[in-house]
Amino acid sequence: MKKKIQVNASIIIIGNEILSGRTQDTNTSSIALWLNSLGIKVEEVRVIPDIEESIVTTINKIRKKYTYVFTTGGIGPTHDDITAKSISKAFGLEYEIHKEAFKILENYYKPGEFNKGRQTMAWMPSNAKLILNPVSGAPGFIVENVFCLPGVPTILKSMLGGLNNKISGGEPIISFTINLSTMESEIAEPLKNVQKNNKEVEIGSYPFFKAGKLGVSIVMRSTDKYKIDDCTSQILDFVNKKKIVVISKN
Repeated sequence: MKKKIQVNASIIIIGNEILSGRTQDTNTSSIALWLNSLGIKVEEVRVIPDIEESIVTTINKIRKKYTYVFTTGGIGPTHDDITAKSISKAFGLEYEIHKEAFKILENYYKPGEFNKGRQTMAWMPSNAKLILNPVSGAPGFIVENVFCLPGVPTILKSMLGGLNNKISGGEPIISFTINLSTMESEIAEPLKNVQKNNKEVEIGSYPFFKAGKLGVSIVMRSTDKYKIDDCTSQILDFVNKKKIVVISKN
């Protein structure tokens, strides 16, 4: 039997505004859900500041470890948008005007609006491949296995679909959730046994508090639906024996 190739990814969120708490990160969820649908497992997420040394060091370490690396933030027109310049340094490439990106932006803006500040969005590592932006014109870019996307969530989401033919994944990762009216301590031991007997299924338990009631979500993830179904049966078996109320399954 041919062994399945592990396709994985890392997400690097670049931005002082995320670290300070002023801006909430939603891009990790958007990218991870999209990658899961393509059979690519996100194994690490990092949040780093807008500091060149930090970006260069992180990129050079992470890009050798994962199949794909996705960065968000730092490719706009302001002084603290230094991702493109830092990526150039990480790969030892010239930081220069990308002719195609310049033309796209020049055509996007009305005459006289494509000022010097906006022109900085056309500066990229030499020979970078573009990620087209259907919302605001300014493209992202790709260097080898590193994909650089903007930090604005709506714009980032609009650009993901255009990457489907640029990456190769494995089997889609399926997720199934059972929501229970119980506490983690009540199900810890039997759930541990289910995980022990089903090592190809990732099982997690997450407490929640809704409408004044405590509960636990059991989330199963795998590329094999039948293995998830088998896990579900084993979990529901001990849940029924303990007379725990099942709130929902999805």
